[in-house]
Amino acid sequence: MSAWKGAIPLLGLLLGTSVEGQSVTERSPNLGGTWIAEARTVHFNFVHRFSITPAPRRKVLNSPTFVLAARMPLRTMLGLAYATNSDVVTGVPNEWELFGRFVPRLDARGRSSLGLQVGWNAAALSADGELALGRSLGRARVLATVRAFSNAFDGGEARLAAGGGLVLQVRRWLALSGDAVTLLDRASGERVAWSGGVQLGIPGTPHSMSLHATNTNTTTLEGLSRGTATVRYGFEYTVPIHLDRFRRRRAPAPASQPSAPNAAPPEGPPAPDTVWVSIRNLAYGRTRLQVTPGAVVVWLNDDPIAHTVTAGDGRFDSGEIAPGRSWPHRFDTPGTFDVFCAPHPFMRATILVRQP
Repeated sequence: MSAWKGAIPLLGLLLGTSVEGQSVTERSPNLGGTWIAEARTVHFNFVHRFSITPAPRRKVLNSPTFVLAARMPLRTMLGLAYATNSDVVTGVPNEWELFGRFVPRLDARGRSSLGLQVGWNAAALSADGELALGRSLGRARVLATVRAFSNAFDGGEARLAAGGGLVLQVRRWLALSGDAVTLLDRASGERVAWSGGVQLGIPGTPHSMSLHATNTNTTTLEGLSRGTATVRYGFEYTVPIHLDRFRRRRAPAPASQPSAPNAAPPEGPPAPDTVWVSIRNLAYGRTRLQVTPGAVVVWLNDDPIAHTVTAGDGRFDSGEIAPGRSWPHRFDTPGTFDVFCAPHPFMRATILVRQP
């Protein structure tokens, strides 16, 4: 036990020297280990689960968990989860989990994802970890997890848990999901932890919501790994707070002659290169991009709200790019081009056009 305690400060130091925000439509209620916060954004997730005691009292009991996380360098995230009605450790209702997560970039389109998390559960006095995997197959996303606890549920022994889940994308901002996780050495009274839910993107906002049922209590690693006889119904609501909103900066004037949105690439010789840039969670996916003359940059709007790609000097303007649509622009002249989103001027990027 002392060895685990000694390792925690070192792990924290390594992560500190190193909440892309992920909608709940891409994960199930109890499997979110591949999610990472986007840059310059503080993520606040509020999870509230309810149960009802038997008749005749039928008292409603609530189990809230608050998650606060922020992106760090080298694709890491630091965060904490706080639950005010936890059953992870008997007699300890307030549960804290401090964690760090590393999510390497596996492919440009985000079809595969991996997450490695380490943390400290202050209620169980346990060093916990998770290896999470995700893979998109058409409209379905398959999830898997392996979890380890040094002092699981303050029981004096190390334990392992494993499980998987599935997310089915019904519409762009609507998904159905389910998952199941089990401790590998379940004791009497311990059950498979499960959840099933409807995952929603909130139209016109960067927020998302999960409406779900589960037999787990809190959303810490230990809380999500041990099922109970009690079924709880609840929700998760995500609140990304974009820090660039609070920067006082005058936006350049938009172009006086906007070009048509969702237009085809300009006519001319074939482009030597085409670069796709995702617009997601109120941010350009590439904020500094270097291309060669003649390259076409295509911006794809992966947000539920419209955006623009507007040149700071007024040379070009995409007009509004609707959700799910794209807009291309060919850069023929060497130079430096600053762009911003007219409705959201804190969204900025720079394109460097250089000879090879």
